Amino acid sequence: MANNIKSQQEILKKLNISALNQMQEDALLAINTLENVVLLSPTGTGKTLAFLLPTIQALNKECENVQLLILVPSRELAIQIEQVIRQIGSGFKANAVYGGRPFSKDKIELAHTPAILIGTPGRIADHLRRETFIVEDIKTLVLDEFDKSLEVGFETEMSEILGYLPCIEKRILTSATQDMEIPSFVGLKDEFVINFLDNKTTKLKIKRVVSPDKNKLQTLVNLLQDIGNKPGIIFCNFKDTIQYVSDFLRDNNIPHGCFYGALEQIDRERALIKFRNGTHQIIIATDLAARGLDIPELSYIIHYQLPIKAEEFTHRNGRTARMNAQGTAYVLQWQKEFLPEFIETSETVSLSNKVHTIKPKWATLFISGGRKNKISKGDIAGLFFKQGHLDKTELGVIELKRDCAFVAVPLAKANLLIDKTNNMRLKKKKVRVSLL
Repeated sequence: MANNIKSQQEILKKLNISALNQMQEDALLAINTLENVVLLSPTGTGKTLAFLLPTIQALNKECENVQLLILVPSRELAIQIEQVIRQIGSGFKANAVYGGRPFSKDKIELAHTPAILIGTPGRIADHLRRETFIVEDIKTLVLDEFDKSLEVGFETEMSEILGYLPCIEKRILTSATQDMEIPSFVGLKDEFVINFLDNKTTKLKIKRVVSPDKNKLQTLVNLLQDIGNKPGIIFCNFKDTIQYVSDFLRDNNIPHGCFYGALEQIDRERALIKFRNGTHQIIIATDLAARGLDIPELSYIIHYQLPIKAEEFTHRNGRTARMNAQGTAYVLQWQKEFLPEFIETSETVSLSNKVHTIKPKWATLFISGGRKNKISKGDIAGLFFKQGHLDKTELGVIELKRDCAFVAVPLAKANLLIDKTNNMRLKKKKVRVSLL
């Protein structure tokens, strides 16, 4: 037991977390002692760490097969969980597999079998059909954001996956919403429910902004300029609407990124990278961004198009006012537009005539080398300090990938830094540095 406590403390230190919150403490105890656990807690409260700590501690170092399978509804959530496991430094190999990238790349990574496999239902089902990995040692199954992966339309695929897993002993389901009926094929029996959804500790304000125009575009711009240079998400229901809104914001010189399912995976990842490091303070997205994304604390979200379902309204709002921080959800409503019953607002906002400039401080640079080249974040920082003559306060977020890296630098110095660092050597590799 002492070893487990020590390793947990080391993990928290690596993640810069001083202590677990009450939900995580309750989940740790339940998952360690019970076979079936359902964890309900708002977005941003740390559910990923809550199920990773006990499940990783239970892994067998002598086993050479997959032991823990984590099913998620989106590629981004799969990647995020893989990154958290890597940060933890548990000593167990983890891989994320998902649609949108070559199956051959999966096979190369799975040639050295991971103890932990994270994936989207479609890609996991494909691997199971092809018998890419042995399933007999998979004892623990996690369904993260299960309300999304078990909804109508995915049941056949999920049922097929469960049929391939005969040795499951522990099931953990997580969600930020409740009232989802769990299908019998999941195999839940006498489940223990941890419910923190009624914990009224969030400081979310829901405000209504009335638009005189049906398309709401000018009202959106007025609202953004009233809010100023703060991080937020504009939610739309359809990708075509995103393009429509994006064009209007571009015409009004408002920098932003876009995020939706039909985008190529590389474009989605890079949009999030630029959002995380402050190159974009605003991102326009579908409900794909409403759950499971590794993005910074947001000051606000805007419902440009009103959500169709109550649960999506909840998930969208969950992107702000996280972990007891303050945040605002703006409901942008045309004056003749019907407001669904599940949308309750606390006040109607009258926009001021003040126009705050929305201008990012950071630019994102691409570096053509990564972990496979033995390059570390320290190597990249050293390059920009020594060759680029940056002060330590001027170096922003560094994201290191397998074959490349991204670094945030002051926008005003971006081109000068490219001139000074491009074609320099990091470890033994000459790297290209360019503007993303």
